[in-house]
Amino acid sequence: MLITRKVEFSSSHMCRRPDLTEEENRRIYGLAANPNGHGHNYVLEVSIEGTPDPVTGMVLDLKELKAILTRHVVDIYDHRFLNYEVPPFDHIVPTVENIARDIWQRLAPHLNGGERRLSGVRVWETPDLYVDYSGDQPCSA
Repeated sequence: MLITRKVEFSSSHMCRRPDLTEEENRRIYGLAANPNGHGHNYVLEVSIEGTPDPVTGMVLDLKELKAILTRHVVDIYDHRFLNYEVPPFDHIVPTVENIARDIWQRLAPHLNGGERRLSGVRVWETPDLYVDYSGDQPCSA
């Protein structure tokens, strides 16, 4: 069985690499390379796969899932300039792909175990752009 919970957070970021020239950053990242940054109202959907507990009938108590998402994502990401306030984005470009991977790594230790596992993370950056992540590859430059 698969359950999915949605939360939202607002963050700003810039997509640029310090080892590239201004021209290279603009060519690769376009307007997102603006050194002043820009913001998004992100929507995060987290899916948990598992077998419902025979007593409670739940894969995971949805209140507990919301608390985990709040503590390990929303409280960390919401109203932050990711490049300056949220590691690992002090050295990794905070693309939506890297954000999805980082969120997975933050959540997996708290959601995997017993009869359940983290199945997928979907991060909507805009209403017409999202990334699905369902692996555990480490963030890298």
